[in-house]
Amino acid sequence: GEAAAHVVGFTNIEDRGQEGVELAFQNDLTGRNGSRRVIKNRLGDVVEDIGDSTAPTDGKDIELAIDSKVQFFAYQRVREAVAEHKAKAGSVVVLDVQTGEVLALANYPSYTPGDRRNLSGAQLRNRALTDVFEPGSTMKPFTVALALEKGRFRFDSQIQTAPGRLTIGNATIHDAHPHGLLTVAQVIQKSSNVGVAKIAGTFAAEEMWRMFDDIGFGQPLRLGFPGEVGGRLRPFKTWRPIEQATMSYGHGISVTLMQMARAYLAFARDGDLIPLSLTRQESAPTAGKSIFSAQTARQVRAMLELAVQPGGTAPRAQIAGYRVAGKTGTAHKLEGGSYADRYVAVFVGFAPVSDPRLVVAVMIDEP
Repeated sequence: GEAAAHVVGFTNIEDRGQEGVELAFQNDLTGRNGSRRVIKNRLGDVVEDIGDSTAPTDGKDIELAIDSKVQFFAYQRVREAVAEHKAKAGSVVVLDVQTGEVLALANYPSYTPGDRRNLSGAQLRNRALTDVFEPGSTMKPFTVALALEKGRFRFDSQIQTAPGRLTIGNATIHDAHPHGLLTVAQVIQKSSNVGVAKIAGTFAAEEMWRMFDDIGFGQPLRLGFPGEVGGRLRPFKTWRPIEQATMSYGHGISVTLMQMARAYLAFARDGDLIPLSLTRQESAPTAGKSIFSAQTARQVRAMLELAVQPGGTAPRAQIAGYRVAGKTGTAHKLEGGSYADRYVAVFVGFAPVSDPRLVVAVMIDEP
């Protein structure tokens, strides 16, 4: 029903896929008609076969990676969150860290595929793949990971963030609360814009761009879903210093929720990224693309665990009996070239930290 509508999609009256998996895997599902060449008489009777005939090919079953229980709970929770926070919409993605399988993909508002009267575009949109947003502070761990990787900073290197603001050119960036002297780990824990902008200022623009590009920002994941987009990553040659600073904490770059969920696989795994799959994977995935060293990934994992503990920005993400890690993000929405007083709230996390199995990414639109 509506819990998995955006995944499964639907067909038209001729049984051709129009949305979701029905459209993405149309050719596999329908098979192919057979054909033969014949001579008919004027009454339409077949008189003679000419040449070879082609046998029909049956359609194949598609076994999705979606776990029905995880999908149901994901949909239920995102629907509750949208209602509770009087939001416009919401999306959630759950990934299997070891295989890259998409275990859940849910959006609200949704629809019932069997009853499509009065359907609107807002209900049909598979927001986790078609809607882009500025990821805000969920981008900070990547900037910090690059700094650790290049050996410019260590886990406990100290950064002065007082007085809670930083002027670059004629623009000033602010922290939500002034923090003073912070270690790199605390910059993530407290989510300091000033701290992460100072770290980003030590890179050449090309270094940061290359890391974002390696992770896959700015290009579609090509999962086969209709309308999937790739977000926006501008060429580094056009970056001004203030833009490099704001990109380090997720402004001036746009992503989809699915891209963000996949990017966090690099921290949940030991620094490598594997392809995502909508279908069930029988064998282990091919070797991933190395983005960070295992040591860097583990250090960022420890920072993200601090972020969900008391003193961090996301203590409500804790789960009894499991170690959890994750990062909050809040970004104002762009409207007509300027930031409006409306925003998206994002959280990306994984568990258990000792041996991560699940990545969960959530986006609530205009809470």
